[in-house]
Amino acid sequence: MSLIITIDQEIKQAFLAKNQDRLRGLRAIKAALLVAKTEKGAGEINEEIELKILQRLAKQRKESADIYITQNREDLAKDELAELVVIEEFLPKQITDEELQTIIKNIILKVGAKEAKDMGKVMGVATKELAGKADGKKISDTVKQLLS
Repeated sequence: MSLIITIDQEIKQAFLAKNQDRLRGLRAIKAALLVAKTEKGAGEINEEIELKILQRLAKQRKESADIYITQNREDLAKDELAELVVIEEFLPKQITDEELQTIIKNIILKVGAKEAKDMGKVMGVATKELAGKADGKKISDTVKQLLS
């Protein structure tokens, strides 16, 4: 079942349950998927594009919540974090820091990286292998730490 069909069903359930936070998050996902679908033409969007869209939405919500918190706008931050929870339901489970380090150590051995200048080789493989499972910044920080 495609993600947009699942989102439509979830929107109906949230509407009937009168859950406004969930409804807002689901509508944001649906809007982003529809925009992507029209940008790419009349065809369907694949899982990889759906995953990138969800990651982008989650990142936007985190950044907005951080900004609102620094500006002492907890009311707006609460709304963003509520939407983030809904968006994260549809993302793959994030791996732990220990699992991330283990995977990156294996990638470093596989590509033969020895020092910080080999970071590009490691990042290329790591971002493909860990797509959706870990944040890009977290991957980058771990690679820097392990290569230094």
